[in-house]
Amino acid sequence: MEKRKLSFWEIWNMSFGFLGIQFGFALQNANTSRIFETLGAKIDEIPILWIAAPVSGLIIQPVIGYFSDRTWTRLGRRRPYFLIGAVLSSIALFIMPNSPTLWIAAGTLWIMDASINVSMEPFRAFVGDNLPEKQRTLGFAMQSFFIGTGAVVGSVLPYLFTNVFGVSNTAPEGIIPDSVKWSFYIGGIVFLLSVLWTVFKTTEYTPEELHAFEAQSKKDKEDQIINPETESKSNIKRQLSIGILLTVIGALVSFLIFENSLAKELYILFVGLIFMGVLFMIASQLRSSQVHNGFTIIMTDLLNMPVTMKKLAWVQFFSWFALFSMWIYTTQAVTQHIFGTTDTTSKVYNDAADWVSVLFTVYNGIAAAVAFLLPIIAKKVGVRATHLLALCAGGVGLISIYFIGDKQMLILPMLGVGIAWASILSMPYAMLSGALPAAKMGYYMGVFNFFVVIPQIVAATILGFVIKQFFHNEPIYALIIGGVSMIFAGLLTLRVNSRTKIEIHE
Repeated sequence: MEKRKLSFWEIWNMSFGFLGIQFGFALQNANTSRIFETLGAKIDEIPILWIAAPVSGLIIQPVIGYFSDRTWTRLGRRRPYFLIGAVLSSIALFIMPNSPTLWIAAGTLWIMDASINVSMEPFRAFVGDNLPEKQRTLGFAMQSFFIGTGAVVGSVLPYLFTNVFGVSNTAPEGIIPDSVKWSFYIGGIVFLLSVLWTVFKTTEYTPEELHAFEAQSKKDKEDQIINPETESKSNIKRQLSIGILLTVIGALVSFLIFENSLAKELYILFVGLIFMGVLFMIASQLRSSQVHNGFTIIMTDLLNMPVTMKKLAWVQFFSWFALFSMWIYTTQAVTQHIFGTTDTTSKVYNDAADWVSVLFTVYNGIAAAVAFLLPIIAKKVGVRATHLLALCAGGVGLISIYFIGDKQMLILPMLGVGIAWASILSMPYAMLSGALPAAKMGYYMGVFNFFVVIPQIVAATILGFVIKQFFHNEPIYALIIGGVSMIFAGLLTLRVNSRTKIEIHE
């Protein structure tokens, strides 16, 4: 029994919801630092305020993946999660630009990002569920197209409202400009409607059909994964040892931070290690007592990742560290380094911030434009080489911003960033999906998000400290660090043993 090949428009419908998801995500990325700074945040405080986004993804995505693997309703397996996340995200998008204080804005970001994660993770598994292996690269490329398209419109909205519709782009101190508010309102509406399109225009295979598909597939030995019934066979002692090691490292470094009065945001990363270590130890003890539940399965399957996934984890780590550096610091880098201002109430600052929205529009537009080109290149030179070239283009783009003094010329680096972004959204998932069992597709796609989230936590934890201590609070250096990280991620791609088959013309 094999999955049928889907038509272009069927793949279009199943990916359309990403238009709205990325619409909201783009508004968040391009405007959150601006909102925080308007509400009184200092440069070195902004990364720690962003911490809500990756932390929510770290917790929510594997949990949502685990439950979506085991869900079957009249709406299907993944679609209920699309819908719930869309409703909550839309509400948060309406609230965010009306936040009266900095901490309410940070809390709303947490809710908004958590809700986006509820919608986003099942979409990744949706492609793996519904498409045969040869069509998955096309499926993820289609998602990249909608991600790029949604991000283009979402990123440019404040600029359009100001320069086309004449909506005010300035406001009194502590108040978000109307151009930003209306952008978020439109984003909330588009988010909900696009996800509803996918919910009602697609169908899903039943759990029984997916089980039959998996029984037919032949996995490479290096990527064999424990099946849902045999988690207890993995090494309980190893799980306990890892838990103890993480706890000791986290506690030791936290003590050193305290003793040396280092930046308090450094606690987040290492307290997080303690938390994860304790969870591993609890899971090992429960398994020793023959307790078998969702918690033990989630914590045990972290030890049973396929080899392909482990190697891709390093690529994802350095890719997303670079992206998060860019999202956090581009507004500050452009306003200071190019426009020479830090006054959030000035017209120069807000015009510069709007130009950052245009730059984000450019890179997302490029991502949408090259989304369907990347599978063609990958068929010629391979997925690994394609991803390497794309990441190097993005890294060079970020580094080159330091050497640019004219705002128009800033468009050129965004071309490389856009190519990298399109590849990041498709190539790793195409390489990964063939290594995952259908029964745990949602869970492992959620776990794969760890390697999107952890680098963001690291960036949010250390970048503010590094920029303040070593670069005199000049945020342009965060972009240079990000560029180097992205190039390194490209080189790590060569370690991944991918045999992904690509079929372009269906």
